[in-house]
Amino acid sequence: MLRAAHRPLGSSGSMLWLCSPLSACLAGGRSSSAAAPSPSGGGGARRGSSNGRIIAPESASVWRKPEAGRLKLNFDGSSKHASRRASIGGVYRDHEGGFVLGYAERIGRATSSVAELAALRRGLELAVANGWRSVWVEGDAKTVVDVVRSRARVRAEEDSRLCADIAALLPLLDDLCVSHVRRQGNRVAHGFAKLGHGAASPRVWRDAPPDEVLRYLQRDAEGEGK
Repeated sequence: MLRAAHRPLGSSGSMLWLCSPLSACLAGGRSSSAAAPSPSGGGGARRGSSNGRIIAPESASVWRKPEAGRLKLNFDGSSKHASRRASIGGVYRDHEGGFVLGYAERIGRATSSVAELAALRRGLELAVANGWRSVWVEGDAKTVVDVVRSRARVRAEEDSRLCADIAALLPLLDDLCVSHVRRQGNRVAHGFAKLGHGAASPRVWRDAPPDEVLRYLQRDAEGEGK
């Protein structure tokens, strides 16, 4: 289990937005506030009235498209219960739901939290390597998402190392939106993570996704991710 102490994950010059699918990830423009504005009719993240904390809206149930000009990363980690053999995967898509890039790899024996954090780290590394500076990050491991959003520091040694790696990547992005989605909205990333178990070496797909995830990619793009 991922245990967190509320200390900074790391200093960052980037803008970290706490968001839901109905926040600034779907609305145009940046904000000078740490909280992202919501589009008309949406209930986006807001500041609490007493202590200025960011209040994140309820988790999403389905995958949602990002705004134009922003890419969306969905990540997932997979750790088999008995053997603890783990793999990671993730997918980048554009504002039309179009496939941009996917990745998958085995990471040896690991806990589920290590797998989730490693999947996120790899996704951010790919964003930096490709020069993508505006990214909406989404995962179905709520504890991991909460750790990134609150800049908390975890106590387990391997989790802490991965969080430090993630913190070092954040300043390399202009703005970063982080949200939680339930498993059914993260099925494409889960499919890539499953592919990682059988990958002899790290894999990256560009432009053309593997057949195993095509059905869910199409459903998400058409708004049928149920």
